[in-house]
Amino acid sequence: MKIVIPGGTGQVGAILDRALTAQGHDVVLLTRSPRGARQVRWDGATLGDWARQINGSDVVINLAGRSVSCRYTPENLDAMMRSRVESARVVGEAIAAADRPPRVWMQMSTATIYAHRFDAANDERDGVLGGGEHGVPGYWSYSVAIAQNWEAAQERAATPHTRKVALRSAMVMSPDRGGVFDVLSWLARLGLGGSVAGGGQYVSWIHDQDFVRAVCFLIDRDDLAGPVNLAAPGAVPQREFMRALRSAWRMPVGLPATRLMAEVGAFVLRSDTELLLKSRRVAPGRLSAAGFTFDHPGWPDAAVDLALRRRHAGAVGRGGAHGRSHPHARSPRDRLPGAVRE
Repeated sequence: MKIVIPGGTGQVGAILDRALTAQGHDVVLLTRSPRGARQVRWDGATLGDWARQINGSDVVINLAGRSVSCRYTPENLDAMMRSRVESARVVGEAIAAADRPPRVWMQMSTATIYAHRFDAANDERDGVLGGGEHGVPGYWSYSVAIAQNWEAAQERAATPHTRKVALRSAMVMSPDRGGVFDVLSWLARLGLGGSVAGGGQYVSWIHDQDFVRAVCFLIDRDDLAGPVNLAAPGAVPQREFMRALRSAWRMPVGLPATRLMAEVGAFVLRSDTELLLKSRRVAPGRLSAAGFTFDHPGWPDAAVDLALRRRHAGAVGRGGAHGRSHPHARSPRDRLPGAVRE
């Protein structure tokens, strides 16, 4: 198959590119800064020569959007909104204009669309959308609005011959450098991976291999359209999530952080506390009902697998298999995920 991935040079795009290329598919990445034969320039907002890649393709997986790993200033929130809505709009225009449109268009979305809650998991049928919760910062509702507008841009697109799927993804955990697992592991290995503000808020996640398997499953299932939650069934409170991560790295200590400490840390790392404090309790309702099974449904085992793969990659990097030198350690700021998709 020919698979076109707009915004495919970030962390999630790299995961899909690696796996789908290894499966023998022809993968083309649309990016603002192309490097290599399979990367094509686009600006994420206007039609151009890149649209030729859409015409005759089998699958489009749009991942484009400004990283959420930043301070949630008005300017950054506006950039998040515009980059997502504009890219979805222009991808829809390219598909609508194609003589041979793709059979499926997958549009990245986010589990952040659901409400901050502790009492029950949010699935696609009974889940509560966020934006009206009490006792949370007002700007959290803007994150929900971004997700809603992101999905609406896909829904509005006139693509009658192309099935549309919105991927409401939790955090994709992979052993890659710069990903969210790398950042959280760095904190855990420093002994800083304790509970944050009590640690009762739920963390939803998905193992990178299950993420790829779920995407492939959805490509093949012509009966599935609309929003689909991409999250492991094992959402856990943050304190348990970090305890399992520390165990995977054999770190017995994890210093807790108050809400104020989290604010200071987020400021230093140029991130925002919503990523730490919002309770994202998400269930893969439609995937499970359709018969998809997770290879890594529970976080403790998934964390061990990811840590082992990360250790192996580090050993190779130190020259074990190919004689390459280990990269210099980076500052906390440089370790932030470049394309975090929740």
